[in-house]
Parts: sequence; structure tokens; C-alpha cells
Amino acid sequence: MKSNKAKAEPKKVKTASPEDVRSVVRQRYGELAKASAPCCGGETSTVCCTGIYPNADVISLPSEAIAVSAGCGNPTAIASLKPGMIVVDLGSGGGIDAFLAAKKVGKKGRVYGIDMTPEMINRARKTAKENGYDNVEFRLGEIEHMPLDASVADVVISNCVINLSPDKEGVFREAYRVLKPGGKVAISDIVLLSELPEAVREDLGAWSHCVSGAVSEEEYIGAMRKAGFEKIKVEDRVVYSHEQLSGYLNETKYIEDPKHAKMDLSRLVASYRISAVKPKK
Repeated sequence: MKSNKAKAEPKKVKTASPEDVRSVVRQRYGELAKASAPCCGGETSTVCCTGIYPNADVISLPSEAIAVSAGCGNPTAIASLKPGMIVVDLGSGGGIDAFLAAKKVGKKGRVYGIDMTPEMINRARKTAKENGYDNVEFRLGEIEHMPLDASVADVVISNCVINLSPDKEGVFREAYRVLKPGGKVAISDIVLLSELPEAVREDLGAWSHCVSGAVSEEEYIGAMRKAGFEKIKVEDRVVYSHEQLSGYLNETKYIEDPKHAKMDLSRLVASYRISAVKPKK
């Protein structure tokens, strides 16, 4: 009798199609939306517990959005948002950054949250309606193909999402397209510092957990330049320890394998905050 063991092995990223990647990511975040549990690192690693957002901001936001927050930084802190601005949030999830941006741009401004996961969109829309966020609209779509007209936004923000895309150049081309001339991108994301262990790199589960889809700073910024962005600036970065990265991988096949228990995962990735500008021309 043939063994079924091979069927249980995780799909390899190097042979996965872009749609394979999107399918796994969509499934992961659909489950997160239903479970009301944080994405990265278990119950003690939510953005609210790690000090990513000021306490005053956290207190002011809907608990429904906080419960499914899955970010690695606070892009609104470097976005220079002002009343009346139009903001696009890429991979808006449960809406924590969209709602925070909505408070900053006020009633005369507007925020569009774009996410490809129906469960997240439905949850975010419900939260917006129940909490009176009339200046926020959530649209279902891929961030590589945004359901928005060109040159509509003053600022594009994103929090730990572009690393999940199999087409990062496509994301930045779209961000450039929807921005007005002189508009700004403000991004928090996971960036690769050193080569990942093969078991992590080839596990699609690790991709959906914000790790194996990460690229180097050179490749990341290169994709931004290729799209046309200027004045690209790494605002800051936080290098992840072994414990932090292990937290991101807590539900993957990699972390379940005893042979990986002693492998050092420190200084492989970092949380970056990066800003850039679309030229005024």
C-alpha cells in the first residue's frame, strides 16, 4: 500500500503559483477574521500588547478591529495625515489602521480600505457601520489590482501586507497609480535581512504568516524605485529576535518539526517603516 505521507507535506513556495500564494493568504486571514484572534505570535503578541500604537490611539479604536489586528508597525505615524486628505489602506484587514487614519483626516477626508479577504471586508464594514465611521469605505480587491481610479489619494498606507503579495512590483505600480502627484506612501512591513532556512522559505504557511514572502531591503526599495517613487526613506527598523520570529511561525509546519527547535532565527527579518513620494509632474 502506498503511503499518504507525501500529501501532508507543505506546498513548496518555489513551485507555487501567485494564485496558490493568494489562496493560502486569503484562507489564513479569513480564519483570523472569524476567530477574533491575532495573526502573529499568539494572544500575547497583538499590536496592542507590543506597544506599536500609543495607548491613546488604541483606546479610541473599535475593539472589533483591535481583536484582529495583525500589523508589524504603525504606518500612520509616518504618514503626515491632515484633515481633508484621501487615504488608501492596502490590506486593511479588520480596519485598525483605516479607522486610525479616519480620525486623523476627519469628516472632510476619506479612507478606502482594500482587502482581498471577504471575511475581513465584511467584518470591517460591520465595525465601521456600528461605530459611525462614515468617512471609511472598505472595498474587496487585490492590492495588485485596486478597485480605485487613478490619482485619487493623497496618502497610501500599508501595515505588514506587501510582504504577503507574490507581485510586490505590481503593488507599488498600483500605489503609484492611485496617488495624486506629490502623494506619499507610508509603509510598515517585514523585510529580509539574511537568508531564511530552506524549510521556512519553502513553506506556504510561513508565507501567510508574514515571513517567507519577505524580500531584502535592496529588492523592496528597488521595486519602489521601479514604480517611479522618489525620496525613499527607511524611517526606522526593528530587528526580530529568535523568540519574535518563532512567534510569527507558531502555527506553521516548520515550527512543529522537532529538528528545527535549536535553529537560531534571530536577525533574519526586521520590521521596517518606509516612506516615499510620487513626483509632482
